[in-house]
Amino acid sequence: MNWIRIKKESIVVNGSMLATGSSGQAMLKEVYKEHIGDYPKFFKMDTLCKLGFVASELLLQQESPRVADTEHRAVILFNSSSSLCDDRNYQSTIQYADNFFPSPAVFVYTLPNIVTGEISIRNKYYGETLFAVLEKFDALEMTNLVKEAFLDPMTHDVITGWVDCESDDDFDALMIIANPNDPNFNADFINELYNK
Repeated sequence: MNWIRIKKESIVVNGSMLATGSSGQAMLKEVYKEHIGDYPKFFKMDTLCKLGFVASELLLQQESPRVADTEHRAVILFNSSSSLCDDRNYQSTIQYADNFFPSPAVFVYTLPNIVTGEISIRNKYYGETLFAVLEKFDALEMTNLVKEAFLDPMTHDVITGWVDCESDDDFDALMIIANPNDPNFNADFINELYNK
């Protein structure tokens, strides 16, 4: 099972540390430029979307061949803060009548499911997409929801995990590619990866 773990100061892909010279949002930009670089829309994204996008791209680079243009892959992500980081940014644009400058470019990211949409659009995934907001990281609930997705015979595998963003420089992600036949896809293993 391929996996990636991103914290505000580190990135680990399948157990190997990815060298970076920065932290927070600057780290995401650095990694995008050095390891992805071909999706200019990245620079318009909010931090939650950048985090999910970078995590998915680094994760998908581990596939050989990379899966794209399919209706058999779902994208199911979770967090506990929804899009609160971007909600705060948008609120600052509409809070005061004398400084009222609502921005559609900021507003569009006030839904966390934009992350699943960006991953699906980039890779032409036509399967199920879901972004669920949980009270806290809960590997059992996460794995149970993904296992429900596998009840649909069209779903062969799922990009899933935790993508949470408290602020532009404080975020946390764990993403895996799960399939119903993988014995490692269980709550204990997901907890172990999350706590690395």
